[in-house]
Amino acid sequence: MITTTNLRENFENIQRLVLQGKAMEAFETYYGDDVVMQENELPATVGKVANRNRELDFFSKVTEFRAMEVKSVAYGNDLIISEWFVAYTHAEWGNVAHDQVSVQRWKDGKVIHERFYYAT
Repeated sequence: MITTTNLRENFENIQRLVLQGKAMEAFETYYGDDVVMQENELPATVGKVANRNRELDFFSKVTEFRAMEVKSVAYGNDLIISEWFVAYTHAEWGNVAHDQVSVQRWKDGKVIHERFYYAT
């Protein structure tokens, strides 16, 4: 089990990278090979390769990031729950601005499962 201190350090590193526009660097560093990621009720995407492709597709369609902020974070046993505010323009979806919650499960210093919750 990863300690809460290590979880906090890892999340702070992820947060720093994401806020610097380096989300894919955070993904490559902190996500496991078998990671499962899910947006709301959509089917989960399984594996690092499939999730990398999904993330790259998303970022290729973002034309402008207007805001990104971490509002709160909670740490548990191999678990991080974080609340974010994001505002961006997407080539297909237009202007997007919402709060979202990320629930991450960790194992051996890597995210093995992440699910995002937000209003659609």
